[in-house]
Amino acid sequence: MLTDWRHIPFHVHPVLFEVGSFQVRYYSVMYLVAFALTYVLVMYRIKKERYECSAETIQDYFVWAVLGLILGARLGYVLFYNLSYYAAHPLEIFLPFDFTNGVRFVGISGMSYHGGAVGVLAATLAFCRRRRIDFWRFADLFVPAIPLGYTFGRIGNFMNGELYGRATTVPWGMIFPQDPLLAVRHPSQLYEAFFEGLFLFAVLWAIRRKRPFEGFLLALYIMGYGLVRFFIEFYREPDSQLGFVIASFSMGQLLCLAMMALGAAILLWRRSAAGGLPALRSQV
Repeated sequence: MLTDWRHIPFHVHPVLFEVGSFQVRYYSVMYLVAFALTYVLVMYRIKKERYECSAETIQDYFVWAVLGLILGARLGYVLFYNLSYYAAHPLEIFLPFDFTNGVRFVGISGMSYHGGAVGVLAATLAFCRRRRIDFWRFADLFVPAIPLGYTFGRIGNFMNGELYGRATTVPWGMIFPQDPLLAVRHPSQLYEAFFEGLFLFAVLWAIRRKRPFEGFLLALYIMGYGLVRFFIEFYREPDSQLGFVIASFSMGQLLCLAMMALGAAILLWRRSAAGGLPALRSQV
């Protein structure tokens, strides 16, 4: 029974279906599910909580957010996790080809959550400024839905057999086929799916109507994600090209410390700006 559990990743095929050389992976499908769930939950809030925001505005925003997410996540990975390689191979940052020996299609691999978060925040600021929408209210509308969508992104990582944890002796450890050592490891993707996804979603969704000022939910999410991810990183295998960056801390943990500091700064700033007044919760 234990052996069967440990080998579950060997029975999870990352490809949903393929036609010739074209493949549709579960990872891509999980991202579509994440965006769809976020959209449904945001539209639910608009309808039930009487936000003054149209479906067209939300749909237009999603285009900006997706572009910000993809560009930010990719550039974040390049800058934070593999700068030396991409400095020598700049064409591979956005082109899905390996130019080392001729031209070979390899796809694009390597995305950073922290870079994606920066990209989405930048896209949201630009969108709100262009549409003359209050950024803090708009952010608080979306934030409670984001962790549930994120859950499916981490499930996609698990199905890809990537971002696995450190070697362990715990009975629920698993062996991942992409691990060259084939060691029993923490299924850290599932830890992240639960704590960074389901847990944060439950907290933010429960308090979504009780925020004391605009920007409160955004600040709480940034701090909460940083805190949870910081501790889960102790069970996640550091990126092989980086290892531990400072002492026994990974790059992910350093970025999470920055996130917690940013979230705390936003919380103090918005609290001071609000002057103790309650938020106008039903308008965007």
